Amino acid sequence: MLELKTLIWKEIALEWRQRYALSGMLLYVGSTIFICYLSFKVNQSSLTPIVWNTLFWIILLFTAVNAIAKSFAQERFGRLLYYYTIASPRAIIVSKIIYNSLLMLVLAGIGFGFYVFVMGNPVIDLGLYIISIVLGSLGFASVLTLVAGIASKADNSATLMAVLSFPIILPMLLMVMKLAKNALDGLDRSVSLDEISTLLAIDAIVIALSYMLFPYLWRS
Repeated sequence: MLELKTLIWKEIALEWRQRYALSGMLLYVGSTIFICYLSFKVNQSSLTPIVWNTLFWIILLFTAVNAIAKSFAQERFGRLLYYYTIASPRAIIVSKIIYNSLLMLVLAGIGFGFYVFVMGNPVIDLGLYIISIVLGSLGFASVLTLVAGIASKADNSATLMAVLSFPIILPMLLMVMKLAKNALDGLDRSVSLDEISTLLAIDAIVIALSYMLFPYLWRS
């Protein structure tokens, strides 16, 4: 746990040292939401709850890709070799998943607040919608962190990350959008238990696979 705590604090310190990266992500979220507002400003009637929900999750997905793609790309070879000598690979991948999950929760929370402020709030069951945001953020963070670790071993890591993450992210995105749609419609929460349990299972499977498989990737 001490090793894990130290690695998480290292990620926070590096992010704070490179504050321009965090500022760039916040600027990306804000500018994208503002562009959506300008697009629907003329014809507000075309912004149905389904379109509102779809736009939000598209913004959140691309925010996750931009925020997590640099997880391993920003690490130089010498630093990775240094990590190899002092830390276990399981602690490294778990620390990155935890940090990226916290980062995604912060970005998703800020993005949702600004999105509601600019685009309005058609959500009936706000609590369930927040649950969908939390589960979606954790899922995006865990999947993209593992894929970023795999893609970092290749030369064209950005392209490889997009190709590898799409088949995993797509079913998770469809499931979380369905859960968010139930919150939009104000359906009884018992209707959404299947989606919640499925998302929890996917998150747990991805984290377990990362924990078991990353040491073999780390040795290469």
